[in-house]
Amino acid sequence: MSNTTRLDLDEVAAHEYDLVVIGAGINGAAIAREAALQGTRTLLIDKGDFGGGTSSWSSRLMHGGLRYLEFMEFALVHESLRDREALFDIASHLVKPLPFVVPLYGHNHKPGWMMRVGMAMYDALSWNKSVPRHRRLNKKAMAVELGGLDTSSLAGGLHYYDGQVEFAERLVVENVLDAARHGATVRNHTQAIALTTQGSTVTGVELLDVTTGRSATVRATVVVNAAGPWVDDVLVGSAPSMPRLIGGTKGTHAVVGPFPGAPTCAVYYEARSDNRAVLVIPWRGHFLIGTTDDRFDGDLDTVAATQDEIDYILAETNELIPGAGLTRESVVMTYAGVRPLPFQADGDTRAISRSHDIVDHDELEGLISVVGGKLTPHLSLAEETLTMVYRKMKRPKPTFCARSTPLPGAGPDPARGLRAAADDLGLSEHLVDRLVAVYGSRVDELLELTRTEPTLAEVVGHGRGAFLAAEVMLAIREEYAVTLADILHRRIMIGIEPGAQDGAAEAVGRILEQHAGWSTDHVARDLRENQEYVKRLTSCTRHTVASELEAQASYSTTSS
Repeated sequence: MSNTTRLDLDEVAAHEYDLVVIGAGINGAAIAREAALQGTRTLLIDKGDFGGGTSSWSSRLMHGGLRYLEFMEFALVHESLRDREALFDIASHLVKPLPFVVPLYGHNHKPGWMMRVGMAMYDALSWNKSVPRHRRLNKKAMAVELGGLDTSSLAGGLHYYDGQVEFAERLVVENVLDAARHGATVRNHTQAIALTTQGSTVTGVELLDVTTGRSATVRATVVVNAAGPWVDDVLVGSAPSMPRLIGGTKGTHAVVGPFPGAPTCAVYYEARSDNRAVLVIPWRGHFLIGTTDDRFDGDLDTVAATQDEIDYILAETNELIPGAGLTRESVVMTYAGVRPLPFQADGDTRAISRSHDIVDHDELEGLISVVGGKLTPHLSLAEETLTMVYRKMKRPKPTFCARSTPLPGAGPDPARGLRAAADDLGLSEHLVDRLVAVYGSRVDELLELTRTEPTLAEVVGHGRGAFLAAEVMLAIREEYAVTLADILHRRIMIGIEPGAQDGAAEAVGRILEQHAGWSTDHVARDLRENQEYVKRLTSCTRHTVASELEAQASYSTTSS
C-alpha cells in the first residue's frame, strides 16, 4: 500500500511493524526505502523534518573521500565511489558530476608525488566510473584553469571529478517519498521519547507528536536507531549503562557571492594555518566554502556558525585566492552541522574514522544503532544495516534493489513539459531551471496541479525568489511538509536559495491560509518559528532579520 498522506498518530500506532527506523536523515531514509522495496512493514520517524538535521549541513558533495586514503580507509572510499556512480543514475536530477582541482603547494603536508599516487588509487577504486579519470596540471595549465590562485610555491595541480548534490534536503525527501510509495509509513515531527522493552528485548517505541503533544506506542520486531548526532539521546533511559557512541565534530560553512578570482570548478585546498581541507565550491550562482572539524558538545538542536569559524574560512580563502578580498560583509548565509562520528575522547579529529559502524546491542535484543554514516555511501549503509535487521528477524538476506531503482524525480527529460508550458504560466527561465533542479520529472505533478486548480498557477515573488503556489500545496499534500519552514527550506528550497528576496515566508503563509485552510494564528506562529530558524543561517552575515520582522508584522496587521 502506498501512503500518500501523513497519518494521524493513532493510525500509526494501530499497526505493528517489522521495523521502526528512528531518524530520517539520509541514512534513516535510505534504510526505510530499501526495507520498503523489500516489502518489509516499516515505520520511519524523525523528531524534526525529513533531512532537517546533519544531512542539510554538509558540503553538498557526493564524493569518494579522497582524503580518507591518507588514513587507509580503502573500503569506505570504494563503497562511496560505488554509491556515487549509482546516484549519478538513480538520482540524475539531483546528483551531478562536478570537476575539482587540487593545487599542489609547498605548504601541503602531503607531497605532490603522494597526492598523485592517491589520485591513481582513487581512479583504481572506481574503475567502472562514468566520469573522466584524473589528469595532471602543470603550473602553466593551472594559470589557465584557475588564474586567480596564489602562485607562490605552487608546483601544479590535479584535476578530477566527484559529484555534487545542490539540494541534499531533496535527496532525503525523495528517499522518503519512494519509501512511502512502496508501503512504508513515514512521519516527521514525531519524537521517539522511549524504547519499550520486555525483559531484555526491545518491543517498540513510545512516540510523541511534537506539534500536538499527543503520544502513542508502536510495536516493532526490530528498531534501528539512525538518529545521527542524537543516537545517544535515543538510548538514554533505555540503556543507561551503555558507553557513549557518538563524538560529533562540528562542520561550518559560509556562502558568498561571486568574487574576483573565483574558480569555475571546485577547489580542494590545504589550509596554510593548519593543513585542514578547505573546499571552495560553486553552488547556485554563489560559492559554498568550508569546513571546520572541531569537537562539539553543545546543543545539537541549535548549532550555528561562530564568527571565529567564519573568519577562519574567509582568511584561508583569501590566502588561496589573493584577489578575492572576502570580508564578513561578503557572507550571505552560514550553516553548521555536527558529524555523527564515533566517540573518541582526544586526538586529532581528522584521524577519527569516517566509516560507519552498525552496532548490534547485545544487551537489548531487537535494537540496532547506526554510528557515523556520510551523505554519499548511504546505499551501502542501508544494505549493511538491513542485512543485520533481517538476520534478527530470521529472514534470508534479500537481493537489494535500491541502488538500481530510480528515485521519483529521476525520469527522462524532466524539463520538456515544463518548458512547453512556461510561456502560458509566465515562468521565467530561472524559475524553470529551479523547478527542474528541485523536482526533476515530478514537475509533471506541479503542472497537473496548475491545470486542475488554476489558482495554483500563480507565480509568487520574482527573480531568484520566485515560486509557484502549486509548489506549496504539493509540499503539503504529497511531500509530508508540516510547517512553513519545512516548505521553505526542505521542499521548494527558496529558504536556502542565495539571493531570494525577503518576504518569501510571508508569501508562503498567505498561500497556506488561502488554499490549505491554515488559520492566521497558525501562520503567524510558523512565521515566528521560521524567523528563529533564519537567524541561525544569518547570525554571522551582513543580513539582518529586520526584513523578516517587518514581513511578519505586515502579515499580522493585514490578516487581522
